[in-house]
Amino acid sequence: MFKVLALGGDGIGPEVVASGLKLLDAVCAAEGIALSVEEDLLHGQAWELYGTFCREETVAAARAADAVLVGAVGGPQWDNIRVPGGAEMQDGLMRLRKELDSYAGLRPARAWPVLGHLTPYRPEVLAGADVMVLREMSGGAFFTDQRGIEQRDGRRVGFDLSLYGEDEIARILHAGFQLARRRRGRLCSAEKSNVMETYRLWRNVAGEVAAQYPDVAFEHMLADNCAYQLVRRPAEFDVIVADNLFGDILSDITGAIAGSLGMLPSACLHGLGGDAERPAAIYEPVHGTAPDIAGQGIANPVGTLLSVAMLFDYSLGRPDLCRRVEGAVAQVLEAGLRTPDIGGSATSAQVTDAVIAATRA
Repeated sequence: MFKVLALGGDGIGPEVVASGLKLLDAVCAAEGIALSVEEDLLHGQAWELYGTFCREETVAAARAADAVLVGAVGGPQWDNIRVPGGAEMQDGLMRLRKELDSYAGLRPARAWPVLGHLTPYRPEVLAGADVMVLREMSGGAFFTDQRGIEQRDGRRVGFDLSLYGEDEIARILHAGFQLARRRRGRLCSAEKSNVMETYRLWRNVAGEVAAQYPDVAFEHMLADNCAYQLVRRPAEFDVIVADNLFGDILSDITGAIAGSLGMLPSACLHGLGGDAERPAAIYEPVHGTAPDIAGQGIANPVGTLLSVAMLFDYSLGRPDLCRRVEGAVAQVLEAGLRTPDIGGSATSAQVTDAVIAATRA
């Protein structure tokens, strides 16, 4: 029995998760895969009902699951709420990432030829672009305990200490090289070793790990230059590995390659090894909660549908089903069935049903 914990989250999150579950159920039923789904609340919805962003019961359910499917979380009404505990206690999704130690955030983006007119690229620049940003998800400035806003000499100062240990850096670099081996054999490490000690250590450890993967073409790149080059020549990148901060920024840049953030899936894994005892992976679209369109049934479900495709690959060990879903999405887009964010008029349900039908075909 394959166990999935579904957490709709906020805004359009529950809508796209419903689409993802519908696809997951349809493919599993067709393949004879026994599936069990448990649903719960996360972040804002959990706060409104329970007064916490992530319940202990939710953490326990995530630990007992084989995979966790999450919609977007957050909203301005919860942004300034502070509760006891570290940074992860202020955000339900961050807490899940920390509790499951899902440090390897895989964020793929590809050029969809039929959506090229929605991007800022000339066709010859965009052609063949297929980038995987690997974001370190459980460390760095996002999770530091040494943060705050203080009064110093009568003026306010804010600080967030960026801190990484060499083991944290080494494991995300190993994941990057393993990903590159699965793809086209190229890895770029993005950091700011020219100005920051954290990134000097990052570059040193990256070089040490690279020596263990002579079959992978490897390069160091300063993060600002990496962002520039990613915009300028996206098709020349394969895997980009970066810390929590730069990985967040670089993965959003790749939304321009795909034509919309609504097209971007992600997976948060505890490494890429074959350890059957590793914690459940978290699958989620990259986009936000989009409260302006919540409840209208027009949210783009593709990021979530492609996240389910990644679930088939990385949690179920069925890359064939991943490719089938990706092919179905491409077929539906080419047929012109699209939500408003990518120039269409279809509803979330119409796109989801069409993708499911295409997987059967």
